[in-house]
Amino acid sequence: MRTFLSFGLLFLLAVGVAEAQSTGESATASTPPRAQVSELMTKALKDYPGKEGTMILVTYPPGAVDPVHRHYADAFVYVLEGSIVMGLNGGKNVTLGPGQTFYEGPDDVHTVGRNASRTKPAKFVVFLLKDQNKPVLVPVH
Repeated sequence: MRTFLSFGLLFLLAVGVAEAQSTGESATASTPPRAQVSELMTKALKDYPGKEGTMILVTYPPGAVDPVHRHYADAFVYVLEGSIVMGLNGGKNVTLGPGQTFYEGPDDVHTVGRNASRTKPAKFVVFLLKDQNKPVLVPVH
């Protein structure tokens, strides 16, 4: 879990610095809030050598926006509360509420991921079937 959280913190810091450099601004209140990610569990799958299942809890603060990224994994999303907007590969965006689901494949680029609300948080669980010891998230530039 420490590695995952370290990667997440480094990733968020790198994105903030890159955005600040590209706009000439410091990373301040003008930067939208980022998702808060907690690893719930990771389990090697003995029936699938080299694969593991990872579950994460994502909390979007009001107005949170994800950078464009991919997972190189099968990702199954289940919305717990609030409302989120998801979009893949430049396709049509979907808005999801509690109890609704979303899927991303290993070749998909997650072009839109954000909280649909600027006033209420949103939470969802993601189950990822991925290669062992590979990062959960990879930024796409």
